[in-house]
Amino acid sequence: MGDDLFPGFRSDRLKGPGGPLFARVGGDGPPLVLLHGFPQTHVCWHRVAPALAKDFTVVCLDLRGYGASAAPRGDGRSTYSKRRMAEDVVAAMSELGHQRFSLAGHDRGARVGYRLGLDHPDRLERLALLDIVPTSIFWTQIRSGSFSAPHWTYLAGPSPQTEDEIGKDPVAYFDALLARWSSSGSLDAFDPRAHAAYRAAYMQPERIHAFCEDYRAGATSDVEADEADLAAGRSVACPTLLLWSSYLTRGEAAKAETPPQVWKRTFAPQAEEVQVDAGHFIPEEAPEATLAALSAFFKAGAS
Repeated sequence: MGDDLFPGFRSDRLKGPGGPLFARVGGDGPPLVLLHGFPQTHVCWHRVAPALAKDFTVVCLDLRGYGASAAPRGDGRSTYSKRRMAEDVVAAMSELGHQRFSLAGHDRGARVGYRLGLDHPDRLERLALLDIVPTSIFWTQIRSGSFSAPHWTYLAGPSPQTEDEIGKDPVAYFDALLARWSSSGSLDAFDPRAHAAYRAAYMQPERIHAFCEDYRAGATSDVEADEADLAAGRSVACPTLLLWSSYLTRGEAAKAETPPQVWKRTFAPQAEEVQVDAGHFIPEEAPEATLAALSAFFKAGAS
């Protein structure tokens, strides 16, 4: 689904440690991976990827459990950890013949991106992170009440209760999230074809389970990995760009410390930053600004 949104791209099924991974691949030039967030698929890049493909070999990958990629049964903490998802990306890019590559990730995809940068520094040329702060920091903000993100706690709740509740009307639940996090408070930002692709995925019980497992891992394995690296003073070695929206300024946390300030004291001390006038779904709500920022950043590394 969504084939017409990626003109000139081919569809690939790539081998991953957790099962097959679906990707759309297009263009020619230095390799660039684009990773989506929750509750979306690779389709979220449709307004940006074709233009980037003029200068890069673009790989739009569905994360483990999302879109058309494999959705293995989770264990409540590690199966959907960002460390495992990063290993998926490394394996997929190796199969395509790319030992080093650049990466842009939005939301959950950005969490995979910085984990990949920390665990596999030899694989990344450049990294762009869209609209997140580190997982361990965000949990601290949620628990202190300085940022409201009730879906984090809800989705990380016990299995199968959470899955069963969502499964009663998944379209209503996930559509409401898409609307709530967009600047308009509606679904107007989404191309109907893209929205149809998201709905087709999040109506599947195995993917609802995968979403919950993603957040369960976020509350356990991902926090533990972050805290270990922070304690060791590790940071992402490659040039890093932060794109952030008004969504991240909705809570009290940003008044005390902006998202770029968080990154610069933790995992990306030398990061560049660009604030985008948009809701959370930056690649779809502000494609021109997203394209300009990503193109300039990644071309700088290719010159």
